[in-house]
Amino acid sequence: MRGAEGGGMALWRGLRCCRRAFAWLPVLLIALLLLWSYYGYVCELCLVTVSNPVEKVAYLVVFHILFVLFVWTYWKSVFTLPIQPGKKFHMSYADQERYENEERPEVQRQILAEIARKLPVYTRTGNGGIRFCDRCQLIKPDRCHHCSVCAMCVLKMDHHCPWVNNCIGFSNYKFFLLFLAYSLLYCLYIAATVFKYFIKYWTGELTNGRSKFHILFLLFVAIMFFVSLMFLFGYHCWLVSRNRSTLEAFSAPVFQNGPDKNGFNLGFVKNLQQVFGEEKKLWLLPIASSQGDGHFFPMRALSEARNPLLTNEEQWEEDGIDEEPQGSGEASSLAIERET
Repeated sequence: MRGAEGGGMALWRGLRCCRRAFAWLPVLLIALLLLWSYYGYVCELCLVTVSNPVEKVAYLVVFHILFVLFVWTYWKSVFTLPIQPGKKFHMSYADQERYENEERPEVQRQILAEIARKLPVYTRTGNGGIRFCDRCQLIKPDRCHHCSVCAMCVLKMDHHCPWVNNCIGFSNYKFFLLFLAYSLLYCLYIAATVFKYFIKYWTGELTNGRSKFHILFLLFVAIMFFVSLMFLFGYHCWLVSRNRSTLEAFSAPVFQNGPDKNGFNLGFVKNLQQVFGEEKKLWLLPIASSQGDGHFFPMRALSEARNPLLTNEEQWEEDGIDEEPQGSGEASSLAIERET
């Protein structure tokens, strides 16, 4: 029996390691494409195909600036670890034991309310419950969600991106936006400068076969990625202008008066400052400058979203939000958000 259990654990660990290894394949693919684009542009276009020395130097200078910005922002997006909620949001051992030993949902709810009374949390679950993660054993800060891939709660989680093999959240959302912007410019610049020589190869004015292959595919890949990145970057620009995350765009955050998709919308300028910071000279650099620490975010109407966990929890019951049919079971009335 023990041998079978040990074999099962070994198999599970092996599958987990394989899953982690496969998760890096998209990152490896982008790295290889980036290296090939560097070789194709610098060696095959600038050094072999372009004959005008002034044009050659100009192409190389601008290309290397965009290349460095691309690599820098991508590196920061991949290797900047997502931030978990601070210790004050985690349950103490005594509270955790008291909560788990309690079988009555209404008492469990009171325990969570007592813990949350000391915390700056203003959002709830869809039916008025306290946003609690039973996996991480913590009260979720506003805009925090549990990532099943990373197996952790992430502050201001936007989404889990397979192309960077990382969770995009408070710690690296600025870097992710800059990565999209600079990769868009990188593709646009390559397509714009390569197009002239693509036409020359197409019309037979140039005949170098090997360079022709690289230039053809440089143009094709650059246009393909430019189109896809344009839509993705445009969507995230719209999200930033409204101060929403991807998750909030699909499911509006819930406040005291119910769901409000514009609950964190402070106006266009302040929304930008919340992501990029107040120092405009740092906006275009992959340097951390976002406002706050990811645990609390200003709201559009704080007076309408006064902490429901402190003062107005009974209001939900008066409004009938917490009322559930008896046949639905007591567990559903607890209204704990387990995972997003």
